[in-house]
Formats: sequence, C-alpha cells, structure tokens
Amino acid sequence: MIKDLVLICLNTNNTYKTPTRACAAAACVARTEDMASPRVPLDEQHVTEPGGRPLPALHPQRKEERCFLLYAPPPEEDSPAQVEEFLENSQFIYEDMEWLLALPHDKFWCQVVFDESLQRCLDSYLRLSPRGTDPPPLYSSPAVMAMQHSLHRSVFMVFLRMATHKESKENFLTPAVFAEIIYDNFLFDIPKILDLCVLFGRGNAQLLHKMIENIFHQQPSYYSDLNETVPSIIQVFDTVLEKCGLQSEDTGATEPLKLNTHLRITTMTMSEEDLSDLVLYLCDTCSTLHAFLDIFPEASSMFHQHGFLSRVSSFYEMAVPDLEKAVKKRHFTKCRQEDLWRRLCHSRRRIVEITHLLLQHTCLQPILEGSEDTAVFVDDLLQIFTAFLQEKRFLVDYDEQYPVADDISLLQQAFPHLDETRTSYLLQGLESAWTSLGKKRSQPSVSSSANHGGETMSKACWDTAQDQTEAAGGEVELGAELQGAKAMTDIPHKGGNGAVCTVSAGELESLLSHIRDLLPDLGEGFLMACLEEYGYDSELVINNILEEKLTPGLARLDRAKPRPKREALPSVLSSRSNVFDDDEFDVFNRDQLDMTRVWKGRKQEENVRDMLNDKQHITEQRARYQAYQTVVDEATIATERSGDQVSAYDLDDYDDEYDDTYDLNQVGANDLDEDDDLLTRRPFTTPQVLRTGRQSPEEEEEDDKEEEKEGVLKRDHFLQDPAVLRARADARRLALQSRRGYRPPPASHVKGGPKGRGQTQETVLDRRKKETNKSRGANHNRRVMADRKRNKGMVPS
Repeated sequence: MIKDLVLICLNTNNTYKTPTRACAAAACVARTEDMASPRVPLDEQHVTEPGGRPLPALHPQRKEERCFLLYAPPPEEDSPAQVEEFLENSQFIYEDMEWLLALPHDKFWCQVVFDESLQRCLDSYLRLSPRGTDPPPLYSSPAVMAMQHSLHRSVFMVFLRMATHKESKENFLTPAVFAEIIYDNFLFDIPKILDLCVLFGRGNAQLLHKMIENIFHQQPSYYSDLNETVPSIIQVFDTVLEKCGLQSEDTGATEPLKLNTHLRITTMTMSEEDLSDLVLYLCDTCSTLHAFLDIFPEASSMFHQHGFLSRVSSFYEMAVPDLEKAVKKRHFTKCRQEDLWRRLCHSRRRIVEITHLLLQHTCLQPILEGSEDTAVFVDDLLQIFTAFLQEKRFLVDYDEQYPVADDISLLQQAFPHLDETRTSYLLQGLESAWTSLGKKRSQPSVSSSANHGGETMSKACWDTAQDQTEAAGGEVELGAELQGAKAMTDIPHKGGNGAVCTVSAGELESLLSHIRDLLPDLGEGFLMACLEEYGYDSELVINNILEEKLTPGLARLDRAKPRPKREALPSVLSSRSNVFDDDEFDVFNRDQLDMTRVWKGRKQEENVRDMLNDKQHITEQRARYQAYQTVVDEATIATERSGDQVSAYDLDDYDDEYDDTYDLNQVGANDLDEDDDLLTRRPFTTPQVLRTGRQSPEEEEEDDKEEEKEGVLKRDHFLQDPAVLRARADARRLALQSRRGYRPPPASHVKGGPKGRGQTQETVLDRRKKETNKSRGANHNRRVMADRKRNKGMVPS
C-alpha cells in the first residue's frame, strides 16, 4: 500500500507546512501568485485555485482523476481473442503513460505521489513484463511486439522522470524533499530497482546507472535497505538448497536437523512442476542480481561484507550438479527439457559472472588504481581464491571464463612483494581441480582471445542486435539474452552432425540460432564447423567472421554449406548376439514357425497319470545296458576260506595305523600282470529297474555265489568295540613317546588327605607350587610381580 504523505498541508488557519521545512511556512503563506518565482523549488510553490483558494503545488486535490489499468503479459498462444485483449489493454496503458509524460512538472508529481492506481500499474509491469531469459513466443505477431516495445519505452521514461529531481532551472525539487518523497511514498525500493535493472539494463546501462546513483545519493537510507536485503538474497540460495534436499555447511552448523530429514524431497523425487519452478526461480534470481551489480557496481562492497562469495560458491558446488542430473534424468517433454537446460546453463554463467564482478570491484580495481591499502586487497583476493580451492567444480568453471592465472599475473605486476609460495600453491590447486574433474583446458589462443575480448565483443553484438530490433528506448527481442548464453557442460555429447562436441543438442541449436540472428546468410554446416574449431564460443565465432580472421581451413569452406545429414545408426538386430540365434523359435531370422510346438500354459490333452505310466524311456535304455553286458567276461573273486568266520573277519579288519613296512620295497612293481589278474574284478550287473520279471540261469548262479560269499564274510557286529580301539591307540601313543624320550610328569599330590589330620610333605610342596604358578598365563604373572615388589620393600606387607 502506497503511503499518502502530504508534504504541504492546509490547517485551519490556512498555514502551509512541510515536514522538513517548518521554518519556511510563513514565507509560503505570503505567496499568492499563480506560480511562484521560476527559481523556487516545487515543494515551496503554491497556486491559487479557480475558486480563489490557495493550495500548495503538491496537493491531493490537484491530482487528475484517472484510472490506470493493470498490465497483462503477452499471450502465450496465438489466439485472436487473447491478442486483441492484450493489444487493447496495452494501448490504454500506453496512452496513459504518454499522457503522464506530457504533464507539466507540478502536475506530474501530484499524479505520481497521490495516485495509487498509477503505482499499482507500474508495479504490475515490473512484475509481469517478460524478461530477457524468457523464451520467445511460438508465434511472431508484429502488432504484439510493436506494442510491447512501445509500452516498454513509455514505462522506462516514466521511471526515469520519477528519479529526476531537477528537470530544468525552473522545474526542480529540493533534494531533501525529493529524497523524502521517493522514500516515504515507496516510489522506489530495492525490489523495484532490481527489476528496473533486469528489464531495462540492455541498451540503457548508462541512464540506469545515473538514475540509480542519483537515488542512492539523494537518499542514503537506500544503502541501509540494501544492506538488509543482501541476507534475504543469500537466503534465496539456501531455500533452493533446502528444496533440492541438500544442506549447506552454514545451515547445518546453525540449525538442528529435523527428525524427518530422511523423508525430505530431492530433485529426483519432487514433481516436474516443482522442479521447473525451482529452475525458473534460480534463473530469474541470478539474472536480476547480475544486472544490478553490472549497472550499479557500488553495491558490490555490501555483498562482499556479508560473505556472499563463499556462500554462492558452496551453493554452486552443491546445487548445480544435482539440478543438472535431475534435468537430464527426468522424463520431461523435449521442448520443456531444452528450455530448463538453457535456463540452468544461463544461471551457471551468471553466477560465475557475479563472482567476477564482485572480485573486480572489491579487490582487483582498488589494486590496479594504486590504493593505499593495496596489501590488504591483495591478501583478501588471495584468501578468496584459496577458499575456492575446495569448490573444485566452481573454480574450474570460473577459471574457464576468467583465468585465475591472468589475475595473479596482474597482482605480480601491481604488487612486487607478492608471496610466490602462496601463488604457486593456488596455481597447483587449480591444476589439481582440472585434473580431478577430468576436464581439459581449451587452447591458449582461443582462451586468451575469448577472455580478453569477450566482454567487449558481447557488448558489440548486443549493440548490433539492438540497432536491428529495438525502438528508441526499447528492449532487445525476447529470448536474445538466453540464446547468447554460453552453455557449460562437462560430458561430451553427440551433436547434430554426428561428431563429438562439448555441448548438448539443445545448446548447439541455441548457439546456431544466436549466430544466424546476426548473420542469416551463413549456412548451418559452415557455422557448425566454425563452432567446433573455436571451442563452441559463439561470440568468438561472430568476431572472427566479421573481422575476416578465420583459419585457412574455415576460409576455404563454402559459407552457404548446409548442415550434414545425420548418419543412420545400424540396426540393433543386426549387431546383437544371442545364444538362441537361428533356433526354431528365432522370430527375427525366421518368417514361419511351427505353431504346433508353441502353446500357452499346460499342453492340451496331457494327463499326469498317463505321463507317469509311460515307461518308454526304460525300454529304450534296456538295449543299451544289455550291450554293455556282452563285452564283460565272467570272473570270480578269489578268497581264502580258512574255515571259520572269525579268521575271515580279521582279514578285513580296519586299522587306522599306517603300515610303512614295504614303502621302500617295490613289491610287485616289476611283475608281469597276467590276463586272469586283470579280469579279476566284479562282473557287470544289470540295474534292477531294467531287469525283466524272469532272470536267466546265469544270473541265478551269480546270485547264489554272492550269497555264499556273504555267508563266509558275515560279521558278528557292525562296529568294533570302542574300548578295544582306545586300548590300541593308547598302546601306540606310549610306544611313540618312549621312542622320543618323553617322560610323563610325576603324579600330583595336591588333593591330599582329609582336613584336620595333617598333610604330607609332598602335598604341601605341590599345593605351594600350584599357588605360585596358577596365574602365570592369563593374569600376566601378577602374583609373581606382587611378591617381587613385596620382597624388595616397595609394598608394605
């Protein structure tokens, strides 16, 4: 709500007073002329109304009754009704702005100060007017663009007149009263100044600089407002981190973590609308802040005092990779994804440029001007670069646009006492950052020319574009700034021509569109070759083409060369390899399949009982096993029958002691094996499942022989007696110990006799020995060492 501050009011005694000049009230009453002396400021003038009543020159009753409409942006769709509505509404606002500019000095200020509808109209234009980062409309309506440019110029002229306290020698305001009017009535505030910079900065930088400088000079309270606004701007970046599910170090150190932090939303889980709004919000913030610092560099010191550089660098390192990943991975429409990617790249470049502006105006410029505190500024700059070393991605992108080595070279020339160790540490850290990210520096010639002449060339290109597209005080065509934004990517992508390039397909189209806007007669194939040669720097390509400084290879190319056709990728089926290739079900290589071999679910007319009763496979295997039986000769196993079963049992007795008696003698090694010995083995037996119901006579005889053998070798029990096995093992162990000279320990007499009857000498000695040595291992000889200390007198007994 605009505050209605009446600077000169009429009391009951017809006495005029001002809030800041009460001593001049008596002099104002004496003036009854239609207008005061030409040298009298407007705030001290008064007029006589037709009824004869005198009024101050600035009074609510002198305001014209006029309703100013609110601004509406251009329509997004080419709808005749919407276009007509926009043109009609904008025409009314344009006529009102022209009427306001035609008013005399006193009437203009009465309308500006006391008309609330005018302030609402101007605020709506600042909020809703298209920015330079907005994409151009899908259609091109000359009437809409012409009306937008005309209205844009009129609004800018109104703000420019509102910021001027002295139009001529006759029409002026007292500086103190002017400062009070614009500040107390909210004609200007920090958000409005920021919007003015981003809307009217292109082509009007000098006028805007004088305008904002006059506002801050006449009303120093705006400096305190700006000082309070900087933490809010920093909070914007913290808000973006919070929305992304990230958290900076400063936030984590000052605020406790919430209990539900594990449920926070990230860029990969938030809705597509929220992610789009977040990218648009970041792009608008970065563009506005860059325009303000570029036009009014005097504000850089306040941003520097609040530690803005450290906060924005940490934000860049944390948020930018996360947002890039989300924009690439999320399933947006192609047009929407390209628009978000351009805005994100534009935000990246603007953050780097903001950092350069702050360093330029707070550190580098005072050093080059030879300030008295040069050593302080040098140390501050080196400290900032040292802090950037941990933000590797941000440092590499900054060095790619504004080489740090050039700044250090300037420091060495301006300050001979520069610490070489510190500078070498910075350069080594910079090289380490490039290496850790896996990026390669651009060619020195290209980098040097692009960085030293990039700013001048950028302004020249914009001036050329303005001469072609904007009116007297208007703006550049919508989207031109975005098209000129240089995309910065890390991962090579395939461009439209099939060659590996450092920009994505959408960014390549943006660069080509930006160049063809200035040079429409050139072919896209020629421009793509130029971009590939000069590292995809559109400004450098335009500069070299206009100045005829192309390389010999590019100079020989046809400038009308069209874009080469994209090579068709080979079919996936032709290059695939699978273990099922060329089988009976390979539908990729066979035109017809045996559909009787294909069914879904259980095969029709299939019965489980019939399947189990089908013994055809057994019949097929019986002939094979009978063939095995024909090649085997019968042979009996020779066994020694001693007559009783006990002797046969002893022959097959198990003995776990290895017998090495004949290890050195090669028993039977040189004997010739006879044919009968080779055939002495168990004969082949037909499996039970393959046998028929009636056995042959040969098989019956074999069964009888096996039964006789089992009767001879039948054992009395399944296992041997464990006591017998233990006795044998003890005997073997004693024999082994006797051979090694082992003596068993003497018997222990610790147990002794019953209590109260005395103990023998052996029992007493054994008990003392046990008491002394029982804690020798686990307790680390504590008793021995305690006794040793006690014996030496170290511990009183």
